[in-house]
Amino acid sequence: MTTRAITLTTPEALRKRLRYAGLRLIGPAAAAAVFLVGSRIAFGETEGPSPGELVRGIDTMWMLVTAFLVFFMQAGFALVEAGLTRAKNASNIMMKNVMDFVMGSLAYWAVGYGLMFGTVQSGWFGTSNFFVGTGGSDIGNAPMLAFWLFQLVFAGTAATIVSGAMAERTKFSAYLIYSIVISALIYPIFGHWVWGTGWLWTLGDSTGLVPGGGFRDFAGSTVVHSVGGWAALMGTLALGPRIGRFNKDGSANAIPGHSVTLFGLGVFILWLGWFGFNPGSQLAMYGANADAVALVAANTNLAAAAGAAAAVIYGYLTARKANVGAAFNGVLAGLVAITAPCAYVTPLDSVIIGAVGGVVMMVFGTVLEKLRIDDPVGAIPVHLVSGAWGTLALGLFGSLNGVTGLFHGGGFGQLIIQLIGVIACGVWTAATTGILFFLIKKTIGLRVSAEEEVQGLDAMEHGMIAYPQDVDFTPGAPSPASSIYRPSPLPGTVGK
Repeated sequence: MTTRAITLTTPEALRKRLRYAGLRLIGPAAAAAVFLVGSRIAFGETEGPSPGELVRGIDTMWMLVTAFLVFFMQAGFALVEAGLTRAKNASNIMMKNVMDFVMGSLAYWAVGYGLMFGTVQSGWFGTSNFFVGTGGSDIGNAPMLAFWLFQLVFAGTAATIVSGAMAERTKFSAYLIYSIVISALIYPIFGHWVWGTGWLWTLGDSTGLVPGGGFRDFAGSTVVHSVGGWAALMGTLALGPRIGRFNKDGSANAIPGHSVTLFGLGVFILWLGWFGFNPGSQLAMYGANADAVALVAANTNLAAAAGAAAAVIYGYLTARKANVGAAFNGVLAGLVAITAPCAYVTPLDSVIIGAVGGVVMMVFGTVLEKLRIDDPVGAIPVHLVSGAWGTLALGLFGSLNGVTGLFHGGGFGQLIIQLIGVIACGVWTAATTGILFFLIKKTIGLRVSAEEEVQGLDAMEHGMIAYPQDVDFTPGAPSPASSIYRPSPLPGTVGK
């Protein structure tokens, strides 16, 4: 190992060295300047970008980068779902999470975006911009296609929430049909009511409760998460519980997932993606938008932390265990809860909102089990219940950016409008997805056979085992499905 000594020198010697170094740099600097000037002349550029061009570039880049972050949340949802379900269904889980975005992308491009953001005629749905092309006008300072991509990944999130609640027993073909319909029709129409400046957005004027305002949901506690949560609830009711989940006497059997590691990694990815989900919903970064983005980002993180802390404390008080599932799902509950009010509340209020979100998630998880509703990943408590809470919390804690809630002297007006929006989401989504799942059930079928469920969807639906190292491939050995998964004939037990 060598060391470099610090040498003292005289001022005159130092000046000589600096002059020598400067002479050595003149040549390369001059060459670089000539190259830059020459290249700009060659391309017809004689001056820098205008302020308008600079704003457009910055805001477009912000919208695209945050869209990429939200897209990566698909990976987070896939890992959470895979980790919380059994190894025999891991390939099916990954397949569903890629294909719901594949089908959703095409459906939202062809129909969904137009219904959500097309020309407003009646306040109920849009009537233009179907089969999105290159001719649309800018949205804010960004090209329409950048805005379309940002909105697409939100539609993908709403669709993929349902996958976890319906895991381990849903036909793959039925799930594809669901993905198309929710991305093309169900999610976009409700989204139009709010973000497309439809009837919920202007409800304050029509009712007189909040003049100049209406239902507010900054990034989607209700528009995205509660829509996905209501669809998940209807899907689980249509399917029924997994084999072995509940006993005839009403008691429940735990069906542990096969990898806490995947579950935890998925939550970390989702947490990261939420910094695109919420701050990206500002849709701009230039100038004063930066202050709004900073507030939203800080509130998002604080609510996630508070949600996890409150859920862990609640879990310890009720079961005397530091529950891993409470910590990770508490993070998600806090994130979902703050998604609606993140631009309208202070950091202190964000902590309260996130903490309550974590607790209500834990409470309603127990309620679902008592009602014999089988939700393998907790999608309904996290997305539906915490999403509804966060939306109502805006009417309680709002104090910034033109929204004043009950606790800050605004009266009941905003809270009543938020409640109307939550109810409208429940009625619309429960009715439409209920009809959808009923039709699928009566035609191609919604649930796999009992044999397919016991053997595992990987082998039976896809013919690809997620963990082939556990399979005996020697001649005459049992099939991969039966060699990996050995279902017990005893009632109330579950295969690996």
